[in-house]
Amino acid sequence: MLCRVACALAGLILASHFAAAMVGGAPAASGEISRHVVLIVGSRGNSCTATAIARDLLLTVAHCVLPGADYKLVVYDAARRPALEDVAAIARHPGFDLNTMLAHRATADVALLKLAKPLAAGFAPAALAERVPTQAGEPFLVAGLGVAVRGDGRSGGTLRTARLVATGHPGSLQLRLVDPATANARAGLGACTGDSGAPVFEESGGRLAVIAVVSWSTGPKNAGGCGGLTGATPLGRYRDWIVETAKALGSPLP
Repeated sequence: MLCRVACALAGLILASHFAAAMVGGAPAASGEISRHVVLIVGSRGNSCTATAIARDLLLTVAHCVLPGADYKLVVYDAARRPALEDVAAIARHPGFDLNTMLAHRATADVALLKLAKPLAAGFAPAALAERVPTQAGEPFLVAGLGVAVRGDGRSGGTLRTARLVATGHPGSLQLRLVDPATANARAGLGACTGDSGAPVFEESGGRLAVIAVVSWSTGPKNAGGCGGLTGATPLGRYRDWIVETAKALGSPLP
């Protein structure tokens, strides 16, 4: 157990294995968003972002919590010193296929983590959106705890946000986001290492709701890296599974 804890804490300064925090000068987040988003780490050294959707239930992506490792919630004290809290159960969507996700194709990259104890009072559950993105150019707000500069693992752990827009043909299978200022032609804002599982919020009437979760990223012009496309899994197709699984885990959603 000591080794697993040490490995998990080391994951705070190591690269995630998959979706490459918000790079390109994204600002630190505060206010309502910071009450929804948390950091999780695995005993194999990966770190990912998750969203509280109940006092003791987190939403993330399935590829962040693969079998064969232990996963923990990271909490910080007033001096920003990290500590680990237990995860009691993990539910991955049965339709998730890792190889499909690694090829940047659509799959059920969704998972829930039941915590051993409720989150601290400073956190608040986020609402789930009920619609599916359909229009290119739609704006969304992405919030992640990954790195600010690719390759700089020590810049992770700070919540940052980026305002991105949908590109291509959004739908229930996949949502591709891009920085409207750079349009994937050169490096811009986008998800990076540690942002896997990050919430994609839609804003309506001053209210935030999670419409998708970050699954992967590319560099400019679809090269490897970050700052190009941010690929997300829309929740509309999987919303019923999320609601039913939350209830089965003893954390029913409103």
